[in-house]
Amino acid sequence: MAYSGDPILAEELLFRPAHSLIDQSLHSRLGVETTNGDGFGVGWYGEGPVPAVYKSIDPAWNDRNLREIARQIRTPLLLAHVRASTGTPVQRSNCHPFRYGGWLWMHNGAIAGFRDLKRDMMLEVDPALYPEIEGSTDSEALFFLALTYGLTEDPPDAVARAVGFVEELGRRHGVPDPIQMTVATSDGESLWAFRYSSEGHTRTLFYSTGIEQLRMLYPELEVLHELGTDTRFVVSEPLRDLKGAWNEVPESSWGLVRRGADEIRPFSPVWPA
Repeated sequence: MAYSGDPILAEELLFRPAHSLIDQSLHSRLGVETTNGDGFGVGWYGEGPVPAVYKSIDPAWNDRNLREIARQIRTPLLLAHVRASTGTPVQRSNCHPFRYGGWLWMHNGAIAGFRDLKRDMMLEVDPALYPEIEGSTDSEALFFLALTYGLTEDPPDAVARAVGFVEELGRRHGVPDPIQMTVATSDGESLWAFRYSSEGHTRTLFYSTGIEQLRMLYPELEVLHELGTDTRFVVSEPLRDLKGAWNEVPESSWGLVRRGADEIRPFSPVWPA
């Protein structure tokens, strides 16, 4: 889940919705795994240019400290993730979101054949960036590939080149459909989201309808009057069952959310020359 809008208590985002991310950690409706209990992470922007990150290997539904800090954190931009491991160890450094400088990154999905592709992926990472890799996941490796290709300057192009590199590696190693991903990344001002898979059947991703339109549809719903007009959510699963509140991100697309402007454009990998 990613939130962008007026500053709001993290508790309102993580615990209050009927199908909150905490509920999804136990009862995912649309994910591959029903239970996502292999750790969690929350990243948020507050004072200063570097975001804060809180991660734990405990299940999100069972972490008392998360509820404690969520009552005190007020933020205009928050990324949160519950994890179901695809094979790498359950450890704090493997929990999302990942951070580099002022950037956060989280990934839902997997790189097929990662054990075979990992060495070539790591060798492609800029040597100046490589020491910053803390964990062993395919998600963090993809993040640092994107950073290598210029994520901080042009996120859509950098992610397209990173995905293209992995797909070309997959071809060389006999992995036909290596990439399955929904990704959210932010620099604290803007939020980018990506939905793509090599097989063309990608895990779910939704964005919220504009708050003013939702207020017209549901004038009696108090929570909608508590949210600012620039509020946007990007989620793997809808947080509430409200008709018209959620829009599916199209296959092979990327989207940009920033105050006063949103856009969705087609996404396609850029393979190495």
